[in-house]
Amino acid sequence: MMLDLSSSLCHYGSCALAVILPSLGVSFGQALTCSAALEALNLQPHARSEISRTLLIALVLIETAAIISFIIGFQLLIVVGPHATFENAAYIHYGELGIALAIGVGGAIAGLLSCLPARQACLAIARQPFLSNKIQLLMGITQSLMQTPIIFGLIVSMFILKQLESITQLADSLRCIGAGLCIGIGSIGPVIGLARLSEEACRSVGINRSSFSKVLSFTVISAALIESAIIFCLVIALFLLNINSANKPDYQGIVYIAAGAVMAIGTLGVGISSGRLTAQACKVFSSKPELYSEVSKISFFSQVLIETSAVYALVISVFLLISI
Repeated sequence: MMLDLSSSLCHYGSCALAVILPSLGVSFGQALTCSAALEALNLQPHARSEISRTLLIALVLIETAAIISFIIGFQLLIVVGPHATFENAAYIHYGELGIALAIGVGGAIAGLLSCLPARQACLAIARQPFLSNKIQLLMGITQSLMQTPIIFGLIVSMFILKQLESITQLADSLRCIGAGLCIGIGSIGPVIGLARLSEEACRSVGINRSSFSKVLSFTVISAALIESAIIFCLVIALFLLNINSANKPDYQGIVYIAAGAVMAIGTLGVGISSGRLTAQACKVFSSKPELYSEVSKISFFSQVLIETSAVYALVISVFLLISI
């Protein structure tokens, strides 16, 4: 009876969390974006059409997380029911927690923090209405990059969905949970970093219109470096999902969780630190664009050194997985 209760709780809980967490992040993110748009309209009423267009683009991009989470949540609900006749139904439902982590956490953080560049874009257009197209371009690129975690979460979730009915033991369930943990928790640091970079990039262009070309190129390269940590998480998650765990004892599942956790936590400081560094560089570009060459070199070199921590986490995770 207890097993049936915990199994059903995992199933329904996974379905709910996969949709609720991204929906919360998206709703708060859209509300904050609308608030900034209203503030921008108050500052510059003559730019209402440009601000409204920017707001619409931002809201659509923020909505991405909610749409993807709804699709996965619905798929999860109908794949295996809570009263399935499979002998391994409990293990299947435990494995579904991996989907809740992959989609729920990544979608929530991406939906919420995507509002930061959108807010600053609206305010920048209020200050620089004749630069609205370029500001919208910068916002669109950065917001699109911030949707990477939810896209990677979708990929991992689809792999887990295909493997659910083949789960026969607890080690299989823990393998799926480890993969979801890796991509879900692993996206937090890089998304925070991308949000800080994107926010300051849009603000800098609003302060100094001549800095646009420098800020755009710097932002794209820096964002790619920050995103590499999420790619490492995806590699480990897919590695976990392609391991043959047949006839493995249950305690081996702890190694799967550990490998996912090492990679996920290893990206936390990397993403946040890179975001702080690159945001400060963008701030310098707005006040002293003539220092672009020196500042960008220092920033890129520092980012590469910061990213080595994620590489170390990747190596440890791989060794954990190949040692069993």
